[in-house]
Order: sequence, then C-alpha cells, then structure tokens
Amino acid sequence: MSEEYVPPKVWTWDQGNGGKFANINRPIAGPTHDKELPVGKHPLQLYSLATPNGVKVTVMLEELLALGHTGAEYDAWLINIGEGDQFGSGFVDVNPNSKIPALMDHSTETPTRIFESASIMVYLAEKFGEFLPTEPAARTETMSWLFWLMGSAPYLGGGFGHFYAYAPEKFEYAINRFAMEAKRQMDVLDRRLAESEYLGGSEYSIADMATWPWYGSLAQGVLYDAGEFLQVEEYKNVQRWTKQIAERPAVIRGRKVNRPFGPLEDQLHERHDASDFDTKTQDKIEAAKE
Repeated sequence: MSEEYVPPKVWTWDQGNGGKFANINRPIAGPTHDKELPVGKHPLQLYSLATPNGVKVTVMLEELLALGHTGAEYDAWLINIGEGDQFGSGFVDVNPNSKIPALMDHSTETPTRIFESASIMVYLAEKFGEFLPTEPAARTETMSWLFWLMGSAPYLGGGFGHFYAYAPEKFEYAINRFAMEAKRQMDVLDRRLAESEYLGGSEYSIADMATWPWYGSLAQGVLYDAGEFLQVEEYKNVQRWTKQIAERPAVIRGRKVNRPFGPLEDQLHERHDASDFDTKTQDKIEAAKE
C-alpha cells in the first residue's frame, strides 16, 4: 500500500501534477497570450473542438441546416486546447471560462457571445424555434434532461474518464468510485429510454443532442475505450437510442467538425460551407497517400 497522502494546511500548485493535461490545467483564469479570433462570412462563428461538448453544438447546427434554416450557416474554427488556444485573449473575451465551445452571433445589433454548451443549445433552439418544445410540460421535461446531462457529464469525464484513462497513476478507489457513478448514470438513461423514444419524450430534442456525444460514445465503446470495463452492452435501451441517433445524417456530419484526430475521413478541422465535408476530407486522404 502506498503512503497515505496528508493534505497540507495550504494547497500549492504543482504544475507537473495533472496527468495528460498538466500543461493546460491551472488554478487561475484569464488569457495567457494575445490572439484575435478569426471571423468568417457567416453570422454564426463557432470556436470549438470535437470533444463531446463541442460535438453537441455542431450536431445541432447541422440539424438546423438540414431543416432548411439558412440562418444557421456557420463558420467553425478549431480551438486546439492541447496547445492552449483557449487561453488566447480573443477566446477569453468570448468565454471567460476558457472552455470550448464558444459562439458569437453577429446577426444581432451588437454581436452576442454565448458560452457553455447548454446555453448555446438553448439559444439556438429559441432563435430558430426548433428542438425545444413550447408546450410547458414537454419543455420542462426536455430542459430537465438537458440539465441532467450538464450535471452528470463532469462525473463521467472529469471523474471516471480522468482516473481511468488520463491520470498519471491508477488509483483503485477513484476508478471504483467513478465507475460506479458512470454505471448508475447509464442505468438512469436506460430506464428513461425504456419508457420514451427520446429523452424529452417522443420528439428528438436538444436533450438528445447534448447527451449523445457523451453517453452514446460510451455506449459505443469509444469513449475512454471503456466499453468492456463498464459492460455497456447491457444497457439495451441506451444502445437502441445510440444507434438511432448515430445514423442521422446531421449527426454524422456534425461529429466531424473541428476534429483533428481519428481517421482522416472523420476529420474536418474547419467548416465554412457544406461542401467542406466532401472536398477537404478528400484532400486530406489524398495528401496522406503522397
């Protein structure tokens, strides 16, 4: 057994003690360098990365475009959090919390900044009148599941994911604690999806778009490569829902945006037009062959 850790009276920052993300974790806010954000041709300017939180928003924008909302056209700029792009002065002006995703809406009289993924999704749902019911009971159910996700995902990512996949050492207590919580959350979803096609009810909504990148990826065995460890196949209703959403064309497109990792055919570092999904992906594949 390792020597028991005794916390000091006053905590001090050890810059090397952060596992995989030690170079970007710090106990203070604010920018570390001056860097303006690029602005493209569309009113909506998204600054993001294809983590689960980033995928929520790109999926929603692609779903809005699929419904014919041309006002949802957007430029998506890559924010490489591993390189510290989120600490540039321009990004911090949009999101003082230095987390992706962040959105600027230039269609308003004064450009509107929106940060935190759930806030962005509610903003877009209300702006375009889609994916958020207006009937009070249905809206409340949808919002409850959206905020369930926002409260639960940090336990999955910052808790289970960190200690299972990213921590510099494996700690049995921490992994067991958060594995139990991850499985409890999957059971919550499975029970809900046994009684309802989607989280908010019979209609696909922002609650599903927000939850799928996290728990759908977990159900597919992709997230943290933890499918076997957590026995995700046993959650049959989550599996049904995951597959159903994964097959949506807008979801297939949205999960590629701002993705600089994984198979080349799944990467679209920046998105400025619908045609980018065909031309830029093919360019990357051809360049890799040379």
